[in-house]
Amino acid sequence: MTAAALSRPLAAVGTGVRRPARRVLPGFRLTLGFTLFYLSLIVLIPLSALVFKTFTLSWEQFWAAISSPRVVASYRLTFGASLIAALVNAVFGLLVAWVLVRYQFVGKKVVDALVDLPFALPTAVAGISLTALLANNGWIGQYTEAWGLKLAYNPNGVVIALIFIGLPFVVRTVQPVLEDAEKELEEAALCLGATRLQTFTRVILPTILPALLTGFALSFARAIGEYGSVIFIAGNMPMISEITPLIIISKLEQYDYAGATAVAVVMLVFSFALLLVINALQAWQRKRSGGAMA
Repeated sequence: MTAAALSRPLAAVGTGVRRPARRVLPGFRLTLGFTLFYLSLIVLIPLSALVFKTFTLSWEQFWAAISSPRVVASYRLTFGASLIAALVNAVFGLLVAWVLVRYQFVGKKVVDALVDLPFALPTAVAGISLTALLANNGWIGQYTEAWGLKLAYNPNGVVIALIFIGLPFVVRTVQPVLEDAEKELEEAALCLGATRLQTFTRVILPTILPALLTGFALSFARAIGEYGSVIFIAGNMPMISEITPLIIISKLEQYDYAGATAVAVVMLVFSFALLLVINALQAWQRKRSGGAMA
């Protein structure tokens, strides 16, 4: 290496010239272009095809497709069961996260791993397993059936399946927030005479509330689009236990592509609205975390 080559970085340092930092990835324009191309190929083009296919219908045909009694009944079941399942998961997901964070017990790592089982398990396998347990001849269903409580092949089975697949979203969202919570504040509240209920509602709950709402929204959004674990246990009876994704599949099997895309557009609008809510909750959570650290 020549003396001139060695003197160039020294001269740059001595004169205060700021050399451009070497980046691992290419420049902004290239990475942005690749990102937009990839998103367009994977997300935007399929969704635009869905919308364009729906535009082949007139407004009267579109409204008839999305507001028929059978479709409306599927909306009620899908969104109602998803809401109930998300509320149940919000309560019991918080309880599971609390136990995993605050207590030490034998088999804790096994329980912690089991929480993620619905993520790894194929949804069809989950549906078959739940049906084998809850059907009238299943291990659990044969006893509840004797008490007059039918858990499979009706809306009850839909709710149970949605609870199963949505629980990890609440647990994994709340768990890290509980781990980072300052226990000194709880101890200070107890020293000042607060009861355990007051400590939870006034100290702990405000801290974990954004994460809990985010987990609730994620569980709700996941349940709305669930198909595989539900069709085996729902019974799929029109007007009673038929979910909206099954309506879309049925229309496709009948070659009613425009009607299927019309119902799918309704689900897409609700999913996009939920995505906006989830992003807003996550931004709120980051803002609260940043304010607490400050």
